[in-house]
Amino acid sequence: MPINEQIRAKQMLVIGPNGEQLGIKSKEEALTLASYAGFDLVLINDKGENAVCKLMDYNKFKYEKKKKLKESQKKQRENNAEMKEYRLSPNIDVHDFNTKLTNARKYLEKGHKIKLSIRFRGREMQFTNKGKEVLLKFAEELKEVGTLDGNPTLEGRNMMAMVSPVKK
Repeated sequence: MPINEQIRAKQMLVIGPNGEQLGIKSKEEALTLASYAGFDLVLINDKGENAVCKLMDYNKFKYEKKKKLKESQKKQRENNAEMKEYRLSPNIDVHDFNTKLTNARKYLEKGHKIKLSIRFRGREMQFTNKGKEVLLKFAEELKEVGTLDGNPTLEGRNMMAMVSPVKK
């Protein structure tokens, strides 16, 4: 935002620090008014007949704007927690199952969500109940650190389930 001498408009509508309109002033009058009041003259809108400027403490304005941005980014990070996908198979071996289980447990303990998926190939489509059992067993093993969000759903050849971390 242009401030003080950076403003190029000749005439401007000046708004006081409390939001009251001080009227249309020339650039020099507005700058002297701002310096007497101990504020900066900040260009808010330069479109239209007259530019609109406001008397404010620009450093305080920038600080508060930066603070709001950081707060909104923090909330956004909390809402969009990382998600990791673990692909299983209907006939997964015990060791593979346990390896993926320990990795998923560590990830859930960090506070992230996980997505479990099984892709059925060829004749495996006839035994979707076996894949569902694998997903439910995986979620059951994770019940102390995560909760299953709904039942596993079959979409085409993929069966998916979501596991959220347990709130502490």
